[in-house]
Amino acid sequence: MKRLAAAILIALFAVSLAGAMEQKPLKPGPRDKCPVCGMFVAKYPDFIASVAFKDGAVFYFDGVKDLMKFYFRLERYSPGRKQADIVAFWVTDYYRMSLIDGRRAHYVIGSDVYGPMGKELIPFEKKAEAEEFLRDHRGERIIPFDAITPDLIRRLD
Repeated sequence: MKRLAAAILIALFAVSLAGAMEQKPLKPGPRDKCPVCGMFVAKYPDFIASVAFKDGAVFYFDGVKDLMKFYFRLERYSPGRKQADIVAFWVTDYYRMSLIDGRRAHYVIGSDVYGPMGKELIPFEKKAEAEEFLRDHRGERIIPFDAITPDLIRRLD
């Protein structure tokens, strides 16, 4: 009986975790601030990004660059949290103005388009649109989420 109860609890946790990963977080409210720079995030809807944790906490950012600073320095911006506890990254697709899965996005770096904090990673759901943007806005290159490094983020500042 104990094994059955344990199996049910594990299954319920897995379902709730999967649901958290599928749901897009709500848009930030007027008082939500970026934990990295302190700016009010809702003022910059074109660049909103967010990260969600297993415990339900959601942090909003005024661009992918600040989201990645947070991600790489969790101990500074949210002590006690771990990268392994992140269940979702959401970024705003530049052309569609809708939230997309940040881990699957294609990011253009080095373009002539700036975000609220200057040079920015510009996300796209579709690679063809990222390629078009790269050509139209003199971008440097397109990279996947896994290619974003602390050094790249430092070079954008």
